[in-house]
Amino acid sequence: MQSVDYTTLVAICHSLQNGYIPSRLEQVYQLDRYTISLCLRSLNHKAWLTVSWHPQAARICIGNPPPRGKDTFTFSEQLRHLINGYALIGVNIVTDWERVIDFQFAQRPNEKPIYHLFVEIMGKYSNVILTSADKQIITVAKQVTADKSSVRTVETSQIYQLPPPLLGETPKLNESLEKWQEKVSLIPDRIDRQLIKTYRGVSPIIAQHLLNKSNILSTKNNQELTQKEWIMLYKNWQNWLITLEKKDFNCRELDKGYTVLDEKANNQDLHKVLNNYYNKQIYQENFNQLKQQISQKVKNILTKLEVKRDRYRDKINDSDNCEIYSNKADLLMAHLHLWKVGMTEIILNDFTTNEPIKIALAPDKNMIQNAQSLYRQNQKLKRAKLAVQPLLEEVQNEVNYLQQIATILTQLDYQESEDLTSLQEIKAELISQKYMEDSQYRGNNTVEESHPRKYQTPSGYEVLIGRNNRQNDILTFRTATDYDLWFHAQEISGSHVLLRLSAGDIPDDRDLQYTANLTAYYSQGRHSDRVPVIYTNPKYVYKPKGAKPGMVIYTRETVIWGQPSL
Repeated sequence: MQSVDYTTLVAICHSLQNGYIPSRLEQVYQLDRYTISLCLRSLNHKAWLTVSWHPQAARICIGNPPPRGKDTFTFSEQLRHLINGYALIGVNIVTDWERVIDFQFAQRPNEKPIYHLFVEIMGKYSNVILTSADKQIITVAKQVTADKSSVRTVETSQIYQLPPPLLGETPKLNESLEKWQEKVSLIPDRIDRQLIKTYRGVSPIIAQHLLNKSNILSTKNNQELTQKEWIMLYKNWQNWLITLEKKDFNCRELDKGYTVLDEKANNQDLHKVLNNYYNKQIYQENFNQLKQQISQKVKNILTKLEVKRDRYRDKINDSDNCEIYSNKADLLMAHLHLWKVGMTEIILNDFTTNEPIKIALAPDKNMIQNAQSLYRQNQKLKRAKLAVQPLLEEVQNEVNYLQQIATILTQLDYQESEDLTSLQEIKAELISQKYMEDSQYRGNNTVEESHPRKYQTPSGYEVLIGRNNRQNDILTFRTATDYDLWFHAQEISGSHVLLRLSAGDIPDDRDLQYTANLTAYYSQGRHSDRVPVIYTNPKYVYKPKGAKPGMVIYTRETVIWGQPSL
């Protein structure tokens, strides 16, 4: 993930100074453990400023309005109490070539600042710190105690100190080519690495930009550069420093990141580019972590339930053989005269087949007592079957439900923020069903609901496909009308699919086949050549009493073969 570098921070500060100074702070909302949103209202417009100290995605940019959920974080509560309603009168980089920004708040514009909100954009060491006018720390997003750092502590009531300065030379516009070249070529190494190591403020993206403009491969050794290449690289180095001095930035989204040093003709909105890029990266990271967590939990529970199910099945199989014990007992009672003291076994012919049967005997019991033991074993197995059968059905229902969840998870890949919302709904569902614990970790306080996938048949009819069990239930029991057709893979887990129709609409074979193919694709049989798919009227789909989310039964179905590969 691309980090916000010094050049980008200068561009952000310049943009905020021009568009939002002065402005009034109307609201503070904390989205998660690493991100707050500040509502700024200037004379011309209102916007939400995202300030994040995320270890991989620390940033400052105008972002999306926060969701309408309840904010329960202490840090944001303290900020609201102290600086809500104050005027933002300045946004400045504290010192050149350092990634620390000072947001200055006063009671009114043109007055001296009463509070400073220092935002440190430094990777995993990023932080947000509110101080008084005399730089005494009032509250901090992330307390840094002596146990965590021997270099610098950040705690309330301390006097705020800047982070230790970065190593490396300070880039200067008046530095000669000879001195600059001497410093960069002092230690033999790749040219991009030496630019980053030698000078402060040079990030990998800046080094790559300078080398691309100079037509030099980043992997080239600095000892192999020709003098012509050195001159060209120095010229682009000077152009970069002039851009920083004049603050003439042009932002553009790249295939893998962004740049603020593009051509003027390609200029895009800086804040939109940053907001879109980091939101996408964070959503994807959160999605992958959450999917891994849920998948592992479901897999572990399924393994335990399948072991329990197999044990119940073995007990029922044993119960099915209970008549063997009563037959043996009958044989013993019919041959009492053959018993002798101390016998451990006896061989008798079966009443029906006349085949010899070996019967084990307890030597300390007579023939009648051994027969009574066998009768008791027969009754015990009969009772066990009656007791175990409902337990087996209950476990099987749980297995079916979790297999449905597992199928949904395997089909869910991150392509848009809707997928992360769907995954969060799956987690909430598992918590409500007591399969996962409701931990104290407070994630994104979103209250938005995900929406089903949408497709169109060849004739233009809409097809809706549930992303999770919540959506499946909504599609089947709330969205569906009597004119629609309900599709599902036969006898295997999969999404509920709805072919939307109006009164009088009759879908042709192409529409039915298209919907069946989608149903097969979004099911456990995705990798099969052909999958049996059923469709019926939604009024013939029922949810049994006490059934788990997404679990239904249906009648009056028609079978059609779906081809997921299509």
